[in-house]
Amino acid sequence: MSESKIRVAVVFGGRSSEHAISCLTAGSVMAAIDRDRYEIVPIGIATDGRWVLAPEDQRLSIQDGKLPEVDSAGAALALPFDPAGRGLMVVEPGRVPRTLGEVDVVLPLLHGPYGEDGTIQGLLDLVGVRYVGAGVLASAAGMDKGFMKVIWAGQGLPVGPYVAVTERDWRRERKRVIDEIKELGLPVFVKPARAGSSMGISKVDSEGDLDAAVEAAREHDPKVIVEAAIDGREIECGVLQGLGDDPAEASLPSEVNVADGHDFYDFEAKYLDDGLRLDIPPRLPAEVIEEVRRLAVRAFDALGCEGLARVDFFYTSDGRLLLNEINTMPGFTPASAFPKMWAASGLDYPALVDRLIQTALSRPIGLR
Repeated sequence: MSESKIRVAVVFGGRSSEHAISCLTAGSVMAAIDRDRYEIVPIGIATDGRWVLAPEDQRLSIQDGKLPEVDSAGAALALPFDPAGRGLMVVEPGRVPRTLGEVDVVLPLLHGPYGEDGTIQGLLDLVGVRYVGAGVLASAAGMDKGFMKVIWAGQGLPVGPYVAVTERDWRRERKRVIDEIKELGLPVFVKPARAGSSMGISKVDSEGDLDAAVEAAREHDPKVIVEAAIDGREIECGVLQGLGDDPAEASLPSEVNVADGHDFYDFEAKYLDDGLRLDIPPRLPAEVIEEVRRLAVRAFDALGCEGLARVDFFYTSDGRLLLNEINTMPGFTPASAFPKMWAASGLDYPALVDRLIQTALSRPIGLR
């Protein structure tokens, strides 16, 4: 191993319902990293929260329809970070704890709560380790669809009608909450406020199904967002932090087309079958595509994002663009839109991963 190699800790798995998607992302990213330049330290977080030193040859792909997961049984446990430095500690049964040495940068490929929401970003800030992606505030606000919309609306960005449902309101004022949701009109989409990969989402066409849909979303998150259904096309756009002092850049956007048999862009359509087609770029007028890119950068900057993000829109039948949500650590699986959009924009998968790592290495440690 060359001493000049940059050591990258790839952290994946996690405690959220998106554990398997994080594993898929990590498998794709680690396969693309240039091993002549980078040394990889794979760290898996099991669903019970234990950090383990994962074998590099672990199969992080869908096998016979089974999603991957981090197996902590018998694995060497990894302590998040050595308090005396910027390295990882490893504890193996019957052995003295040892250090893996200093880590130059962390690639936190975690999706959903307990990873993408600012939690691991805060840990890394505390110990002074550089990492890829948004900081604590942007990660937390980007994860919470309610706060995300509040910030965007405050910046004059267009968002659709919605109702935020807190756990307290649902327990104590359920009738009032249902009445507010009914004012949105039907159908509506009921979502966990802090989840992704279409986990826990229901399309509700009947008032009588609202209660069950909120309860289903609450299995993933006690806070729920209910959004008015938008009559429009689903458009996505990738954003990268600019190099040096350059402004953020937007990719060519894509349009999500869901196949017959899927009522909307659900988990199965995304990951388990051929349920979608991405058109890159969409069949839209050139001026609309440029407006998508402009608004994507504005949405990225409004939240104070860094590194990368995917911004999702609706393009309505009357020609309006509405922001739907942002993903501050978008999926990097072979089926994912983010790397496909950047490939169509001239930045292939390995170059994209390299740019993310180099951008993180160039950022200062501490308050920015």
